[in-house]
Amino acid sequence: MTVYPSLTRALAEALVDVLWFVEGCTDEQMDPDDAVTVLEGVAHLVTQLSSDQRSEFIDLLGSMAAKEADPSRRTFLEGFPEGFGLVEGDS
Repeated sequence: MTVYPSLTRALAEALVDVLWFVEGCTDEQMDPDDAVTVLEGVAHLVTQLSSDQRSEFIDLLGSMAAKEADPSRRTFLEGFPEGFGLVEGDS
């Protein structure tokens, strides 16, 4: 049984698990339009966080990425802040 240090950490882990699943679904597992709707909905939600909440979430994602053994999931976690609009890209 995993013990989380905070409710925030538990919810961040759950959110990432759901998004990781949605992003990895094939067209047969989930309608692509529905997947985009879910991903865009989360992106909108996290952009509404306060500056302090964003910083906390970004820190949690970094901590999760540092502990992640699966390289593709680690990449997903590392790219999450930019991919979901928490930070601006270096374009």
